[in-house]
Amino acid sequence: MAVLIPGSSTAWSGLSASERAVLDLLFWSPGLSRDTISTRAAFSKTRTNAIVAGLIEQGLVEEIGLQESTGGRRAETIRINRGLGVLLGVDLDATRFDVAVFTPDLHLLARDGEEIDVRRGPGLVLSHVRARMRGLLARCGATADQVLGIGIGVPGPVNFDTAELVAPPLMPEWDSFSIRADLRADYAAPIFVDNDVNLMALGELWHLRRRLQDFLVIKVSTGIGCGIVCHGQVYRGANGSAGDVGHICVDTHGPRCHCGNIGCVEAMAAGPAIARMGAEAAQAGESPVLADMLAAKGAIDLGDVAQASRAGDAASNMIIQRAGARIGQMLASVVNFFNPSHVFIGGEGARIGPLFLASVRQSVYQRSLPLSTRNLQIQYTPLGEQAGLIGAGVLAMQEAMRDRARNGARGNLLEPSQLESAGP
Repeated sequence: MAVLIPGSSTAWSGLSASERAVLDLLFWSPGLSRDTISTRAAFSKTRTNAIVAGLIEQGLVEEIGLQESTGGRRAETIRINRGLGVLLGVDLDATRFDVAVFTPDLHLLARDGEEIDVRRGPGLVLSHVRARMRGLLARCGATADQVLGIGIGVPGPVNFDTAELVAPPLMPEWDSFSIRADLRADYAAPIFVDNDVNLMALGELWHLRRRLQDFLVIKVSTGIGCGIVCHGQVYRGANGSAGDVGHICVDTHGPRCHCGNIGCVEAMAAGPAIARMGAEAAQAGESPVLADMLAAKGAIDLGDVAQASRAGDAASNMIIQRAGARIGQMLASVVNFFNPSHVFIGGEGARIGPLFLASVRQSVYQRSLPLSTRNLQIQYTPLGEQAGLIGAGVLAMQEAMRDRARNGARGNLLEPSQLESAGP
């Protein structure tokens, strides 16, 4: 069956509210039966059958086989039609980026990336991103006009409505730069840009099938940021800067942060701060392990300190505990304010090990109110390093559906068999 991609003669804006509700349900919970859709959408079975039949007829959803029997007649599995087109996701970090191609139901078709310094500016960095995009689409047998939407995460504050970065501390060359305008020369699909940790939160929300409604995702990397999920939605605040916790002061006598203030948690516990403390310990003769690493490499990074800590190096253990305690100090205030059910820690911090997580937990529990922590769970992100990239795919599809519902975009027809799965 020929199905819709951007601009088909069938407009997304022509869908009823019930049809959009079922599509949304299938996106957030792929592979449901008609009975499950009926229950979750609170529709009668007759109404559900009619809606699903209409969506199948329009080529928006497809049947993919029978589910396992639960004692009665085996139910047919329904999902969003993978022949609709593809999604592009980009996770841009301070020192590298990753690009992925997804089907509309977030099945990963291909992934690629490379190390690059984001401070080299948007012209150079985005030229590399575009090249990886073209290569991945070619591997998947897809073209630019078959892209449904593009989601991009960046390590800085973003005005979500305009897709422009606003005075990003780690990306000074990117201030007021519009990634959307830059990529529009190559893609007609809608393009959405958000802070990278917001996309990590969105990725975890999709992975958890929205079962958790109020949680935080903390990214510990070159900087420290927080993605906020409130009532099952990513919360961005009035201007898109919600969650910028890295610049909360944890020591009025601490070092000066690159933002200009004193004692920010980012300046005292992010990756560069941990690396700096590791180098100081090596130079002071406090850690023979780190001293050997410094002599061999000429520098110390977060991974070196984490490795030494896991090997039992006392100085590295103290550095990790100190950083975890500072982050926990900051988190305690956030937990008291927001009262989340879970806090997930990701980024490079997720690779440090159990001592770091234990230090964060201890500091949070010591400093937070008992009611705030009664059922609180603090753990590493379930999706690990994939969270931001999957979140970019979620953003691309979720916002593309909303965008087409508002604007009624139109495009060509694509046969599902034309899309090739290149594999991750």
